[in-house]
Amino acid sequence: MSGWLWNYSVGWIWPKPEFLSVFADQDVERGKNVKLICDANTGNVTATWAKDGCQLRVKGKHISTARNSTFSLEIKNVEQKDVGKYSLTLTNITGSVSHSANITLALKEWRNIPKEPNEMIKSLKNLKICTDEVTELRLLLHGPVGAGKSSIINTIKSIFENRPFVNAPAATGSSTSYTLNYKKYSVGRFAIYDVKGLERTSGGVNPDDIINALKGHIKNGYKFGDDPINTDDEFYNISPGLNDKIHCLISVIPASNPSGRGPDGKEAFIDEDMVKKLKNIRENASKLEIPQVVFMTKVDKACPTTKEDLSKIYTSKKIKEKMEVCSNLLNVPMNCIFPVQNYHEENKLDPVLNSLMLDALNQVVHWANDYLKSVYESQKHVE
Repeated sequence: MSGWLWNYSVGWIWPKPEFLSVFADQDVERGKNVKLICDANTGNVTATWAKDGCQLRVKGKHISTARNSTFSLEIKNVEQKDVGKYSLTLTNITGSVSHSANITLALKEWRNIPKEPNEMIKSLKNLKICTDEVTELRLLLHGPVGAGKSSIINTIKSIFENRPFVNAPAATGSSTSYTLNYKKYSVGRFAIYDVKGLERTSGGVNPDDIINALKGHIKNGYKFGDDPINTDDEFYNISPGLNDKIHCLISVIPASNPSGRGPDGKEAFIDEDMVKKLKNIRENASKLEIPQVVFMTKVDKACPTTKEDLSKIYTSKKIKEKMEVCSNLLNVPMNCIFPVQNYHEENKLDPVLNSLMLDALNQVVHWANDYLKSVYESQKHVE
């Protein structure tokens, strides 16, 4: 009587169906086959597959199988008409259960991943800053709590040290910032500054402190408070030079946002209050003519295909859609948005992950250097 349950009123009955494992959303290359597989707690069920609410009946196109309590659907030669939401419903006399996932066509690769991470590391290490007045390019990371700012620093340090590196405390999954002080991390000819994370309403870093940091008014080690830094604070730099100011602002935004759904019922990217704070900071950076980019983190949580194979990130429709949403929300050009993945559970370095981060970093330091050159030339003309 394996797979049955005893009920004192009616005797032996089948258990109510439940999923033990489920299939996920997938980006599929045109012309390829894809298989959706899941496991249930019982095989004593009727399995019904559907696409967009309509039961599947196309012979030769769809092959469904049920072996014991494992159920699968293979879709042959995927094309545009196969795109949609696929669901499996398991039913018996005790009840039913359903699960759905989306099949999308993978895009033609719309951006290339550089193939030579070691060459990029060498180039960054040999970077020549355009003026002797500046000893290192200064990059500032900011963004919502838990977006992965500190993890970016650990990832970059890991790449340059050629080993897993953990020095910047990271608040993975936390709703409050782990970073409390304005802290500098030097890597070759550039320095990355970490700040306390932004929170939705009160709490988190005061946006005015980020603006003060952009202008070079905050010294390394300053402890963030609810109010912005006072001009009489020992960590306030009253007359910052070009070497004290920030040369590029990096907004760190998670591709997968845990805040759920917005008022329209659609998946929330970042909520309205956070968008206002981010845009205010970006507008102030624009007034200072500081270049700005977005590092989009947690791409593995946003796209199952990317999680399975990071090298397919630039064929992922879902990742591109996330970038487009970010571009529209924050008024950032698409070529200034870089989807990246941080090290968090790996104990060995990954060349694709390294290449994504290095490509983003390479663009950032060159734009920072261009900014310095522009400011330096302007100062020379004034003199």
